[in-house]
Amino acid sequence: MNERTTEMSNIPSSLPGRGMSIPSTTSTQTRSAVSRPHLASTLSLAGIYLFLIIMTVFALFPLYYVLQASLAGDQNLYTTDLHLIPTRPTLDNYIYALTKLPLLAWIANTFIVCGATTLIGVICSMSGAYALSRFRFRGRELSLTLLLTLQAFPALLALPAYYLLLDALGLINNLLGLILVYAGGQLVFGCWNIKGYFDTIPVELEQAAMIDGASHLQAFLRVTLPLSIPALIASAMFIFLAGWNEFAIANLVLNANDTGSNLTFILGVYSLQSDFRTPWGYFAASSVLVTLPLLLLFLYAQRFFQSGLTIGSVKG
Repeated sequence: MNERTTEMSNIPSSLPGRGMSIPSTTSTQTRSAVSRPHLASTLSLAGIYLFLIIMTVFALFPLYYVLQASLAGDQNLYTTDLHLIPTRPTLDNYIYALTKLPLLAWIANTFIVCGATTLIGVICSMSGAYALSRFRFRGRELSLTLLLTLQAFPALLALPAYYLLLDALGLINNLLGLILVYAGGQLVFGCWNIKGYFDTIPVELEQAAMIDGASHLQAFLRVTLPLSIPALIASAMFIFLAGWNEFAIANLVLNANDTGSNLTFILGVYSLQSDFRTPWGYFAASSVLVTLPLLLLFLYAQRFFQSGLTIGSVKG
């Protein structure tokens, strides 16, 4: 009995069951191994958020700077003092732009040019894209290659040809001439963009409609065309914006009259500057005013963007 008691008294007190735990290096290593991936993922996520914040600042700061310049009372864009907010904000620049400048005429001319360009460009691009997508004919691949080749050349290289052609037709200083040039220049992009969407629409849908008695045109108008609305709206927006932001061709075709009311918006704003002075306040206020109807137009157009309309339409 005494020997057994002596043996039990020699057991180290650090064993489990005696109220104390044995230090384990294995559990420490496990915790550190788990914490390293967590730390790496946290740093990676922080880097992504930092990058997105920087890009957001670069995207929004020019817009904010134009807005604050339009609210400033003077016409100086650069000052010796740094003011992120105008010290004395005023609407004088907006009042001047609406009352003293033919701003509404500029906006109307721009919408006429871009709207007509978009309508002509989408209709012509849609018909060409449908032919390239659905029909197999001799020279089809050559036509696609030629379209890509034309797209590779900058539009500025065609300025002399545009001028000679419009001058021969008597369309210099005419909005119709600018519309025709813009529409022709956007056919390649519109045709390729819409063709890619037509390729995703199953041809079996049109074949089923023709089996039910529809003609080829009816199958296109009642089946393919409604399904291609997202691609048509997207192409229309890009074509509209291309004409809205274009300067070189518009400056070649249009010349200001006595009041400057025959110009598009970008040419009208450009005409505000002189050799010695640029009224940045009027420039910024006019830019903000012309952006509002364009913003409303694109907010309305977003409702037409749909996806997945043909998913599950054809079995197999």
